Amino acid sequence: MDFDLSTEQEMIRKEVRKFSESEIVPLAIDLDEKEEFSIDLTKKMGEIGLFGMFVSEKYEGQEMEYLSYIVAVEELARIDGSQAATVAAGNSLGIGPLYYFGTEDQKLKYLPKLCTGEALWGFGLTEPTAGSDAGGSKTTAVVDGNDWVINGSKIFITNAASDISLGVTVQAITGQRPNGKPEYTCFIVEHGTPGFKAVPMHKKMMWRASNTAELYFDNVRVPSKNILGQRGDGFHQMLQTLDGGRLSIGAMGLGGAQGAYEMALKYAKERVQFEQPISKFQAIAFKLADCAVEIECARNLMYKACWLRDNNRPFAKEAAMAKLYCSEVMGRVVNHSVQIHGGYGLMKDYNVERFYRDQKLLDIGEGTSEIQRIVISRYIGC
Repeated sequence: MDFDLSTEQEMIRKEVRKFSESEIVPLAIDLDEKEEFSIDLTKKMGEIGLFGMFVSEKYEGQEMEYLSYIVAVEELARIDGSQAATVAAGNSLGIGPLYYFGTEDQKLKYLPKLCTGEALWGFGLTEPTAGSDAGGSKTTAVVDGNDWVINGSKIFITNAASDISLGVTVQAITGQRPNGKPEYTCFIVEHGTPGFKAVPMHKKMMWRASNTAELYFDNVRVPSKNILGQRGDGFHQMLQTLDGGRLSIGAMGLGGAQGAYEMALKYAKERVQFEQPISKFQAIAFKLADCAVEIECARNLMYKACWLRDNNRPFAKEAAMAKLYCSEVMGRVVNHSVQIHGGYGLMKDYNVERFYRDQKLLDIGEGTSEIQRIVISRYIGC
C-alpha cells in the first residue's frame, strides 16, 4: 500500500495553496459580507487550471486523475467554501455531465470555454418540491415536431446565474416507463433561450460569495439535438453525476475541517489565560487531538474513494461514506474551533465564524446526511 501522493499531486496542492493564500484570503471576508460572486477570482482559478481537471486535453482540460481534482478542491476549501463551491460545482455538476454523456458536437461547443474558466455551467436537478425525493420532480419536456418544450422550475442551482454563466443541464420528465415510473431526460439549455430565466438567490447563510440561482422554464423550446445522451437516460446520468459530486462535497468538508483546525491550533498557541497558552490545558489539547484524528481518518477515506474511481472500480458506496463522514467531521471540527476561539469565534472578523456557517450546507447538498445513510445501508444489505 502506498499512501503517498504523486509528485504532480503534491505540486497541485502546493500551487493551489499558494494561490488560495495570496489571492483568496485578502478577499474572502469582504466577498462573504457583501454576498458578492467574484468573476475575477473565477477566471483566475481557470487560468491556473482548476476547471476541467479530469477532462481530456482535446477539450482544453488538464487530463488528470480525479484525486488531483479533489486535492485542489480540498485546498480551496481550506481557505474559503464559496470559491471551493464554484470549482466543485463547475467541475462535477457543470462540466462532468457534458463530458461523460454529451455528443462530440456538444463537447466541442461547450467544454473549451468551461475548462478554461471563461464560462460556467449549472446542473438543474433540485426543485422546490423535489430535494431528497428526486421523484417529486415536476419539470416536464414535451416533444413538438423536432423540438422539445420545457416547463417548470429548479432551485438552489450553483453557477447558473452569473454574468459568465453559459447555460444549464436540466432534468425533465419526458414520459412514463412501462413500469409506471417517470422517464427522465436531460436537456442542454443556453442562456438567452426564450422563456428561460435564471434569478440569483440572496440572503444565504453560507457560501455567500458563490452564485446560486432559481431557474424558470416557461415554454422553453430546444431542438432534439440538445438532449444530453439519449432520451430516458436522465435518471442514470443524475446518479452518476451525484456519485462524483459527493466526492467534491466531501473534499470541501475535508479542506474546511483542515482550515478550521489550523485556525484553532494557531489561536490556542497564541491565546494566554492563567499565565499560559490555552493549548497547554488538557480540555483544549484534547479537542485539538480529536480534530487531528478525525481529519486523518477523513482524508484516508476520501482518498481511497478517489483511488477506486481512478482505477475504474465501483466507488458509489465509498463516495457516500466519504461525503457523509467528511461533512460531519467538518461540523465537529468547526464547532471545536469556535469554542476554542471563545467570543472571538462569533465575530465576522475571524474566519472561523464563516467556516461555521459554510459547513452546514455540506450536510444538505449533493444528498443530505440522512440520504447518504440510506444509500450506505442499501450497499451493506440492510
